[in-house]
Order: sequence, then structure tokens, then C-alpha cells
Amino acid sequence: MQRTAEARWEGELKTGKGHLKLGSGTYEGDYSFSSRFESGTGTNPEELLGAAHAGCFTMALANLLAKGGHPATRIDTTATVHLEKVGDAFGITGIDLVTRGVVPGVSSEEFSRAADDMGANCIVSRALKAVPIRVQATLSR
Repeated sequence: MQRTAEARWEGELKTGKGHLKLGSGTYEGDYSFSSRFESGTGTNPEELLGAAHAGCFTMALANLLAKGGHPATRIDTTATVHLEKVGDAFGITGIDLVTRGVVPGVSSEEFSRAADDMGANCIVSRALKAVPIRVQATLSR
């Protein structure tokens, strides 16, 4: 299985502009220096990475819980990707996954253990082993 995405950039770093497009056609949008390193409009690679990580983690967590006999009613996850200057360059210094779930029959401790497991072992987490990943899990009733 393969997935594709396309990126285009025109111009110099600070004054240029870019466009991103998913191969599935479900998303395309603009990005710029301002949307990546400041608070400008548009998306950026880190935001898309966060969406991919939140989606992978949430799906994997739901699967793990269901395999344990506790199908989730709902799981919501927010991924915050930290982009910071490290020395002379920028780097992704961490990802925070904050997840909330409604899972009948599972304890808060079981939910937290499962979330920690998927925070380390979902497909995207495994691909990002060089980045510290922190998980905060809350079970709702």
C-alpha cells in the first residue's frame, strides 16, 4: 500500500508561497513561512503531521480497546506538535497527545495504559521514535 501527497513552493523562503495536496483529493491548501513559523493563515507540515498522528493513535487505541472486549463509544484526540528553534535550526521537539474517551466497562487505569501503549506503538508513533511523545488520557462517563 502506498499513499501520496504533493507539495509546491514558489519563491524565496520568507516571501514565497506553497501549496499542499493529498493524493486522495480530500485536502489541499496553502502554506507559507508565516503559517509555519508565525501565526499566519494556512496550514503547515507540522499541523498535518499532528493530524496524521492523532488519527493513527485514535484508531489504534479504539482497536486495542475493542480487542480487549471494550469497544469505544467515542475517542477524541488532540495532537500538539512542538516546533522550536534548537541551536541554529528548527526542530520538532515533542508531540503531546491529549485523548478523551467514552469506553463502557473500562477503568481509567486501563484506558491510560492502553493510551500509553498506543502513544508508543501506533504506526505513526513508531515512525516518529526520535521525537518525545507524551500522552494524557482521560476517561469520560
